[in-house]
Amino acid sequence: MTTCTRSLPTLRDAAPIVDHDAPSPLDWSALRELMRLAPLADGYRFELLERGEVATVIALIARWFPEIGVGSASGYVDAAFYQRRVAFADAPTRDVIVATMRCGDEIVGVYSFEIDRRALAIHARIGVATPDHRGARLAQAGMACSEAAGRWLGMGIVYGMATLKAPHSQRAFERAGWTLVGIAPGLDRERIAPGVVKRVYEALYAKVLVDSDALVDPQAPNMTPRTRELFSALFGGAS
Repeated sequence: MTTCTRSLPTLRDAAPIVDHDAPSPLDWSALRELMRLAPLADGYRFELLERGEVATVIALIARWFPEIGVGSASGYVDAAFYQRRVAFADAPTRDVIVATMRCGDEIVGVYSFEIDRRALAIHARIGVATPDHRGARLAQAGMACSEAAGRWLGMGIVYGMATLKAPHSQRAFERAGWTLVGIAPGLDRERIAPGVVKRVYEALYAKVLVDSDALVDPQAPNMTPRTRELFSALFGGAS
């Protein structure tokens, strides 16, 4: 097995690769370039998922993250989800992107994001890795790819949810420079013990990809006192 080091490059913004005079469709070759530039530790790389790897990836995700069998991400252990929703080189344009993270020839993690073309937003869906390679911070590199894809496509925001059942995904979002913008009670379901499924609290993290002048500045009279209080705590005072 190839030995990969844990020395990490500085998380970098992939925006400089974007040619704003070029067409914006995120085709297979553009995706490959974004994956190639991901700020992974030495010896690691991203590869876009191939059709022949779906069964292997499903088995790995189920082994690394058994709780995924229920809830919003359960599609990632369902072969039909890949047939209907996931982008492949030989498929029509699809908006769920899945990348395998590799050390040598071994698949050691999986990262996925989904493009919402109507909202001009990208949803960071899952980032899972084998325990032996979690210290390489592969989720951060996946989030960097989500940001780069968002800029390529002219998206306004990238966002993702982190369970409050464990701190690992929260730390990954924060290390990647995303901002905690809210907490949703019971937004998703997780298996917390054999045969026991409960709804969990989730933290919402986001990163805005547009300048502040592209945002509507909230006016204080248009918010209730409770809303103003929360807005002030998260973003400072409203106008």
